[in-house]
Amino acid sequence: MEKKSIAQYHEIRFVPGGRVVKAADGESLIEVARKANIHINSSCGGAGVCGKCRILLENGEVDGGKSEKLSSEDFKAGYRLACLATVKGNLTIRLSDEVGLGTGGITTTVPERHRAAKHIYDIDSLKKEGIFEPPVKKYFLDLPRPCAEDNMADSGRVIQGLKDRYNIRGMSIGLTVLRKMRRALRDDDFKVTVTLVRPVNEKARTLVVNIQSGDWTERCYGLAMDIGTTTVNGKLVDLRTGEILVEEGDYNKQLSYGEDVISRVIYAEKPKGLELMQELVVTTINGIIDKLLLGTGVDRDEITSITIAGNTVMTHLLLALEPHSIRRSPYVPVSTFFPSMRATDIKLNLYDHTVALLYPSISSYVGGDIVAGVMGSGMYRTNTLTLYLDVGTNAEIVIGNREWLVCAACSAGPAFEGGGITFGMRAAKGAIEDFGLNPVTFEPMNVTIGKKPPLGICGSGLLIIVATLFEHGLIDQRGKFNRNLDTPRIRKGVSGYEYVLAWKDEADSDRDIVINEVDIDNFIRAKAAIYAGCKTLVEEVGLQVSDLEQIILAGAFGSFIDLDSAMTVGLLPEVDPDKVMYVGNGSLMGCRMSGISNHIRQNVVDVVRKMTSFELSEVTGFHDQYVGALFLPHTEASLFPRVNERLSHLHKRSDQDDN
Repeated sequence: MEKKSIAQYHEIRFVPGGRVVKAADGESLIEVARKANIHINSSCGGAGVCGKCRILLENGEVDGGKSEKLSSEDFKAGYRLACLATVKGNLTIRLSDEVGLGTGGITTTVPERHRAAKHIYDIDSLKKEGIFEPPVKKYFLDLPRPCAEDNMADSGRVIQGLKDRYNIRGMSIGLTVLRKMRRALRDDDFKVTVTLVRPVNEKARTLVVNIQSGDWTERCYGLAMDIGTTTVNGKLVDLRTGEILVEEGDYNKQLSYGEDVISRVIYAEKPKGLELMQELVVTTINGIIDKLLLGTGVDRDEITSITIAGNTVMTHLLLALEPHSIRRSPYVPVSTFFPSMRATDIKLNLYDHTVALLYPSISSYVGGDIVAGVMGSGMYRTNTLTLYLDVGTNAEIVIGNREWLVCAACSAGPAFEGGGITFGMRAAKGAIEDFGLNPVTFEPMNVTIGKKPPLGICGSGLLIIVATLFEHGLIDQRGKFNRNLDTPRIRKGVSGYEYVLAWKDEADSDRDIVINEVDIDNFIRAKAAIYAGCKTLVEEVGLQVSDLEQIILAGAFGSFIDLDSAMTVGLLPEVDPDKVMYVGNGSLMGCRMSGISNHIRQNVVDVVRKMTSFELSEVTGFHDQYVGALFLPHTEASLFPRVNERLSHLHKRSDQDDN
């Protein structure tokens, strides 16, 4: 009989923090970190191509971990890629902020400089229109007591009371409520509070989801939750007034398994992968719920509803629906509409009576988060011809007004969220978010989040850096560095020529922080996809960019876009800046609005059904638009007349200074 080998386990210590875990021979370091609940950035999902999971071996040895993303000097110093390195003994591993999540950066607020613009909906307008009517609402009843002449069943008594006092008809009571009913009615002499869920369809029945003894109508709260690929954000809302009581957010715990939706779909296809993806996002949401309730005086059982929006993949993973066909032609989701359900059905740490309402999707790549943004911004009910743009790993575009709506998604890649950029990072402390340049010495001025020493570059900083380098002639239209300039900051590096943003002794890093030609090329590809998507969709409906009356920018990156920079590099079409408005997290805004207005929730169905979705990869002309946009700002100078005029003045002035 063959003797089975016994796995040998080793002690793995992560610093700072001192967390110690056991791992077997041959285990991947990134898997060991995941099991220890330690996040290591891995934009590529562990394929070894992004270089984000760089760690330092302080003690011990590993197998593998070498990559072209590491210089020979780095490798000799003990740096490895966690996804390519495997355990072979006891280890001490040092993690820097570069490979972790960092702190700060989780926000849904629009920066001060963009706050002048307001979205169309507000609470007062809902009240004036008579549509401030939450889909989940509490009703108080003081019912007649049973007697020999009136021995109607308890459930019939409640239904009759709701009909008589509130003119509510067509109700349905589930078993959970029936089990509570006898005691609830008699605990306070037939004075009860009944919680109802209004239907989206007028023909559907109103659901009775809870009954409580006494009057609890003053204590009615809801949650709005946006499930993003990178972050999850939530708000606690008083459903009687619409007031936001508190807001919290956290990084989506699925991040350790890839920073884009495709990586997560691939992982979900593995044995027990779907269950893990659901567990991670549910754990994230439950943590946010705990923080929202902490110190507010709101009890968990006072939450009557949670309205949720996310892209199509995130929604599938939350509901444990197999997302496998989403990434394969013809790109078919399991469903685009989702019934109301108990929050406990999807393992949320709420009560049985809390109703979960999920936004429907349009297609595999235009999800409920975009539908929520369309509803929350109010663009679907105005005559103003609007372009709604949510920029992230995918850029989702909607064009139209109250008469018609079309939408599309284009893959921008992870550049605007820090992926694919050598020193890219999320908008956390130490990230360069603003940038200036001395036009004579070419010395930089870096402005970081939290005013900390530079650690990396966030999406908004990347945009401004590329635009500034282009404006001052340090890079050309192709994104290639001018090697003839007299500055030590332009040099040849591991990934081609690069510009040193911060020397090692100025930065919170063990190496110089740079932006190189590969980074710039990734940026140009991302901005080209967005510009081509917008222009193609506009032209597909027989319009021109000049016909647009309003542009709404949404999303974490979209809210921080510097307009001058965006038009300088050709990320956005050249339009009058007065046409542009910022709404922050449009998805979260839409969740809040649907949570306080069943009218908006009912309109969602009509909006989704009338919205035409375009698959841009199949639209004739999209590829040509994309190729044309692979330059700064574009191959056609006529599309950006003001940018070209400004650049010609700058370069003319520079030539005069040289003379």
